[in-house]
Amino acid sequence: MHTLIAGAGPTGLTLAIDLARRGLAVRVVDKADRHFAGSRGDTLQPRTLEVFEDLGVLDAVLRQGCPVRATRIHLDGAHVMDRRMVEPATPTPDVPHPNPWVLGQSQTEAVLRDRLAGLGVRVELGTALVGFTQDADGVTARLSTGETVRAAYLVGADGASSTVRKALGIAFPGTTDEATRMLIADVAADDLDHDWGHWFARASDPLRGVHLSPLPGADRLFQYHAPLPDGVTEAPLETLQEILDGFVTGVRLSRPAWSSIWRPNARLAERYRVGRVLLAGDAAHAHPPTGGQGLNTGVQDAYNLGWKLADGSPELLDTYETERRATAARVLGISSELLQRYKDKSEDALERGEHTRQLDVTYRTAPASQGRIVAGDRAPDAPVTDPDGRRIRLFDLYRGPHPTRLAFGAPAPDAPHAYAVLRPGDAAPGGPYVVDHDGHAHAAYDASPGTHVVVRPDGYIGSRS
Repeated sequence: MHTLIAGAGPTGLTLAIDLARRGLAVRVVDKADRHFAGSRGDTLQPRTLEVFEDLGVLDAVLRQGCPVRATRIHLDGAHVMDRRMVEPATPTPDVPHPNPWVLGQSQTEAVLRDRLAGLGVRVELGTALVGFTQDADGVTARLSTGETVRAAYLVGADGASSTVRKALGIAFPGTTDEATRMLIADVAADDLDHDWGHWFARASDPLRGVHLSPLPGADRLFQYHAPLPDGVTEAPLETLQEILDGFVTGVRLSRPAWSSIWRPNARLAERYRVGRVLLAGDAAHAHPPTGGQGLNTGVQDAYNLGWKLADGSPELLDTYETERRATAARVLGISSELLQRYKDKSEDALERGEHTRQLDVTYRTAPASQGRIVAGDRAPDAPVTDPDGRRIRLFDLYRGPHPTRLAFGAPAPDAPHAYAVLRPGDAAPGGPYVVDHDGHAHAAYDASPGTHVVVRPDGYIGSRS
């Protein structure tokens, strides 16, 4: 039987790709009649870029996107300074993608759909999940097309108003901030330099204004953010222009492509799994948009869940909720703190720290000892060479739906995808090996001779000895 995924956003698509590349049958249904067409979640964090590299979509994401641009601050119409939300970091051997990347959500979804189609799976639009039952052997789902589907598992990746979560009766506690309402839209502003973001505010109130952030693409659109005035319930171009005119003159908006009104939500499902039905992405956690965490957290839910569904062990599936719910709670705290800074008009409200990059997410099950890696940390990258002298990376060894075993300075175990990691001059063992010429692999793993590391299929340390 296949896995049925309700919802064709980034979370559902990522999970479908991970299952399909393992040769597993999967169907993705979505109640929408057409694909989403706005930028919404437009910031891809470094850990998500690592996930996308493994799934085979990173090249397209990098080609179509752009770095996070610095922002020009304009007060009373005058340019007063430039600021960055995120200071660029230099790639290192263990962190190859240290910086966030900008790509409109609809573009990200299109890249993921193309990859999924290459694996023989297409999204079924106009197909809503209307109900389901489950038993010990599977799930029976009813679709709006009249079809009844039998699946091994059902995954609700169907957003914050999730039909799946509601049908399971899972509580979704948290808050909705009715006092803070924002406009978000994709528009052109041809009077502005598209290589920069632009913040327009009054000198008397510099932390309340309009932010125009450049989006990649030939149409040269900006993502527009502004507080929603009292009494406004729609966001046509005229409203966007009127709000902007209150902070600056001479900047004309045009070519509106998408708009929405949002209220900050911070919610976390009490459970992620009931039997053979699971939640992922916004169906399990709703984030304020501050910090660019929601889409990324959902993608990593899917990446954590895919190999566990493929295994099918109930005990392993239990770890999905344990690992990912704790991560979502932590990330919700980050997003909520950033939102509060904005509401408090804090001077650092536009800045983002290292903790938003999601490279420090861990599934540790035991405390660290003397700074050494314990089960659950992200598996770092490092350059090595193969026996033919070709330069490769540890990430090349991990790529694919399999665990990887590394033996530092010792013969590799007799197991698939197991490698000895040697230093120059070490005698070649009988089995597969790579050579750590520059010592980066040993340093990244704090590995003394005889250290053994198992890297899970989702790129986290499974065990270390």
